[in-house]
Amino acid sequence: MSKTTSALPSSMPSSPEGVPVHPLADRYLEHLLIEKGLSENTLAAYSADLSDFLSFLAERSFPLEEVSDQTLFLYIVDVRARGLSGRSLARRLSALRGLFSFARREGFFSADPAGFLENPKFVRSLPEVLSQEEMQRLLAQPDCSTKLGFRDRTMLEMLYAAGLRASELVSLKALDFDPATNLVRVFGKGAKERLVPVHNEAATFLAEYTHIWRPLFSPKEPALFLNRSGRGLSRVALWKIVQRYALLADIGRPISPHTFRHSFATHLLEGGADLRAVQMLLGHADISATEIYTHVEKSRLGVVHKTHHPRSNGGSGPSGNAPRTE
Repeated sequence: MSKTTSALPSSMPSSPEGVPVHPLADRYLEHLLIEKGLSENTLAAYSADLSDFLSFLAERSFPLEEVSDQTLFLYIVDVRARGLSGRSLARRLSALRGLFSFARREGFFSADPAGFLENPKFVRSLPEVLSQEEMQRLLAQPDCSTKLGFRDRTMLEMLYAAGLRASELVSLKALDFDPATNLVRVFGKGAKERLVPVHNEAATFLAEYTHIWRPLFSPKEPALFLNRSGRGLSRVALWKIVQRYALLADIGRPISPHTFRHSFATHLLEGGADLRAVQMLLGHADISATEIYTHVEKSRLGVVHKTHHPRSNGGSGPSGNAPRTE
């Protein structure tokens, strides 16, 4: 059992909603916000994961100060019994590793009870990607003769031209685009800033929307993309917009704003872009997050090879059963 070296408040009060809280967890989340600069969405996910663990302890009247590796093992068993996916479990374990590593550094624990935790092994699924023809069909759906249609076309263009996350798109401000350089300033995960270039067509849409169509929404906020009330669009609203145009374009399978990001990266690699350049454009801190798109590219190349190579089954070349001549 890991013993505490500094006194931790032993109480585990409950919030008004009945969710257990603890000063150490609050302090850790504050550390992630101020010193690590994590985004609001990431902090909310960590908070929910830690609350689940604190609930597990509270139901068993077990104080956080006495948590050991055995306690964490029992929690993992409990989580698995609830049927959480490998990805969800991995995120829970990441939150716990971070909490107890922080607690040890701050002197609250003499040893790290979460030091043994490893992420579960899970199969990494390939991202959903639109073909270039499907993408063109989707981009052509909004009616650009109306302010809502022009706004939507501009948003779709930006999702595909810059590979933005949904949260990054709805967080854009009107002044984040520089028409002189066709660069967009984006704040990604952890409030990390990056400059992303956009092609001329997307830049033209963005410039016209910013100067002509956006003022028609009577802006009440600095957000670039506004709803009918002149306030910034939410991620949910963006998701619904993408779903509507996907239906009109007869895409035939579920997609989301993130599908544009996947397609952006895959199409760049198919066109010969360097993996490191794609990593920088996407704002990935680790290139391993970008490498998944090389698998998409390889799988597509495999289909092309099987379809067109004369020695492949189904190819248009000579049959494999042709007599050999030596």
